[in-house]
Order: sequence, then C-alpha cells, then structure tokens
Amino acid sequence: MKKQPRFLPLLLIIGLFIFVLVPFVPLMLSSLSFGWRWPDVFPQGWSLRAWEYVVNDVRTWQAVGISLWIALIVTFVNLLLALPAANALVRYPVRGRWLFEAIIFAPIIIPPFISVMGVHLSFLRFGLTETVLGVVLAHIAPTLPYMFRAVMVSYQTLSVDWEDQARMLGAGAVPRFFHVVLPHLLPGILAGASLSVLISLSQYLITFIIGAGQVVTLPILLFPFISGGDPAIASAYSLLYAAIAIMALVGMDAALKRYYQMSRVPQQEKGVKP
Repeated sequence: MKKQPRFLPLLLIIGLFIFVLVPFVPLMLSSLSFGWRWPDVFPQGWSLRAWEYVVNDVRTWQAVGISLWIALIVTFVNLLLALPAANALVRYPVRGRWLFEAIIFAPIIIPPFISVMGVHLSFLRFGLTETVLGVVLAHIAPTLPYMFRAVMVSYQTLSVDWEDQARMLGAGAVPRFFHVVLPHLLPGILAGASLSVLISLSQYLITFIIGAGQVVTLPILLFPFISGGDPAIASAYSLLYAAIAIMALVGMDAALKRYYQMSRVPQQEKGVKP
C-alpha cells in the first residue's frame, strides 16, 4: 500500500483556512473600522463603536434568545415528525412512496416566498401572525426535509434483526427503541438537528412576514444594517450570528460525545465485575 503523503494534511489545513477562516477577516476589520471606503485596502480609522452598540443594545440579546428558542423548538418538532415518517417509509411497503417524499422535500425546491404567502393568509385567520408559535410553525416547512433525510438515511442502515433479537430477549417496544434504535440513529439525528438549527436561525423572510416585526430574531436586526444602514454594525451582527451558530453546533456535538461516554461507562463496569 502506498503511504499517504505527509504534506497532504498540511494542504487540507491550508485549504480549510482559506475557504473558512479568511472570509471572516474582512468582517472583523469592518466591525472595527471607522470610515472604510473603497478602494482602500484597510480602514481609515479604528473604533469599537459597532461592538459597543451591539453588546449594549438590549434588543440584541433578546433577539439571540428568541432565535435560539425558536430554533430548538422547531428542531424538536421536526424530530417528532421525522422519526415516525422515516420509519414508515423505509420499513413498510407504502404505496405512492415517491409522492410522500416529494411532498416532504418540496420546500427545498419551492422558493419560500411562494409558500409563505399562502401560509400567511391561513395564519391571519387563525390568529397566529405576530406570535412565536406562528413563526415556529412556519419554520417547520423549510427545516423538516433536512431532518427527515438524515433520519431516513440512518434508518436505512439499521437492521431489523437487531430489534428482533431484543424482542426475543423480552424487550418491549419502548426499551427496544431507546436501547437499540435510538443509539444507532443519534448521529443522523445530530446531523439533521444541526441543519435544522442553522436553517431556522437564518430565516429572515418567513420570520419577517409571519412575525410582522413583532417577533424579532437576529436576522431581523441584521438585515436593515446590511441593506443600507451601518456596514460596521452589520459586520458585528454577522460575526455574532456566526459565533452563535458555531456554538450551537459545538454544543450538540459535545452532548452527543457525552452521551456515548456515559453509555460506555456501565458497559465497562459490567466487564470488570467477576
């Protein structure tokens, strides 16, 4: 077998730095700038004005809290919907399976503006506009396909024989799910939850139309500064949004690792006992 070149990991690190970290450099410079105009390579002056505005504004942290709260609720609802749907479509012979999958994946193809207008009319009749509940329900459509796809792939790699063995040993439906099915699905659930959180956090148009300016998330605060406001404040909000998204992903990954560590400890203790 050929040995892997030693410089390959270095090239991967350099590529990761170029494509991921370098785009944040202009944002950081812009957030600390005072009078940065084209074609100047660097800002004419430096100031913490933008960060002082973002940090000291009460609306910022309220928007962060509402954004995370909505994203977590949407992800939980998506999980409750995706688990039985993926189980049914993968394991049972369902007629018109392609039609059900097309309906679930349609929000990825159809522009959100088309669907949100019809949803807005319905929500007006039910009094769900200008409410967090209405925004949560509206966020389910663009986020559910990603959770469903991730869980569906995990179910396709789960053998029914494992559950049959647990059933033969006397395990009921609930123990089988928590001790056999769920541990196998967790990586897929984490992948789907990560996409669900990120997409929910980034929704501007749906939140703006359904929330009608009363449900203020981080994109709602960010967009006015991007579309003609203060570029420095817009850059600071963008970096804050990126930091929150990264922290959410790292937190979910740490929770998954913690779960696996806790599940291995009892097994190791059982192996030590005589």
